[in-house]
Amino acid sequence: MKQGAFYTGEYRNVLAEFGYDPAEIDRRVDAAYEEMFHGPADRVLFHPDWPDKASFEDTGNVDARTEGMSYSMMMAVQMDRQDDFDKLWNFCITFMQHKEGQYRGYFAWTTALDGVRNADGPAPDGEEYYALALFFASHRWGDREAPYNYSEQARAILHECVHKGENGEEGRAMWDPDNYLIRFVPEADNTDASYHLPHFYELFALWANEEDRPFWKKAAEESRKYLHKACHPVTGLAPEFGNFDGTPRNFMGRGISRYYSDAYRVPANIALDSLWFNVDPWQHENNGKLQKFFCETEPEHDYRVYMIDGTIVDEPALHPVGIIATNAEAAIASSQHPDYEKYARECVELFWNTPLRTGIRRYYDNCLYMFALLALSGRYRIWWPKEN
Repeated sequence: MKQGAFYTGEYRNVLAEFGYDPAEIDRRVDAAYEEMFHGPADRVLFHPDWPDKASFEDTGNVDARTEGMSYSMMMAVQMDRQDDFDKLWNFCITFMQHKEGQYRGYFAWTTALDGVRNADGPAPDGEEYYALALFFASHRWGDREAPYNYSEQARAILHECVHKGENGEEGRAMWDPDNYLIRFVPEADNTDASYHLPHFYELFALWANEEDRPFWKKAAEESRKYLHKACHPVTGLAPEFGNFDGTPRNFMGRGISRYYSDAYRVPANIALDSLWFNVDPWQHENNGKLQKFFCETEPEHDYRVYMIDGTIVDEPALHPVGIIATNAEAAIASSQHPDYEKYARECVELFWNTPLRTGIRRYYDNCLYMFALLALSGRYRIWWPKEN
């Protein structure tokens, strides 16, 4: 099994491997970013409504979420757009980050587009994306005065994620200290498979505060193990929410064992872990099963809600373009599956022929779409400190 880009410095361009023109691939990546960040009013998600700040809109809910704010920061650093990055980060620091109380150092997961908080509680998937996007920003552009002292800000976030609640402090850590698994929210004793980013934790183990580096190395190991248990052994599908032992969990009355919006990120996360590290052969087996499931079950691409065993629920998928994007990105970690050439090619071709989504639900689909474009083109990269 070939080593990942962490070891080689070489990033697979899967789109080029399937015959697409490299110049056209780059044009597609650049055009997608411009549409989402600087496009017309009916397409754009980025709103620079202040001289130094910008929100990134969840158009389906008309708010700004730590999910989208941190995602868009990662997109901006990958695209070398420090101007966009700093405006997003300044919005987060100004309106979302708690300065005191049980959530000090964490970020309120949703605000109105003017920055007024809709809720105080944090969502840990935001914090992990913030931290790595900030490290990458530090490595690409260098640290400046606060709040643009990116690496210091990243280490401070990760410190809170691990140590919150120690020594009598109010609040709770985002990672369980006993099993090293990320919590769905700090107060919960369960998780969400799509939050598990072992490839991020491998890098935190290099760049976080020195005393926490063994924790992050163990977190990467345990997250990979968790995903083995969470994904269905036949279909490769993961549930939206789960218990720490890998079994599905009911949440918000949605039922258990559903492959639904959050869960679409799982094959994409597995793919990026493979692109960067490629240390787990199971990832190729699992993503190959998932691609085979969708190609054989939905030949007309009429995506529905699914139970993780493949049972179809009579409910349209809320984010069909997101499914198309993550099924394609899964190809990065399915090349050792025996049906790779057939099913991966079908998923990639469908994605290539699918435009960005329009309309009020475009936010989540297009975030997954942009990440898939970056990963499949070899442009979703680890950015190292300058001396490396």
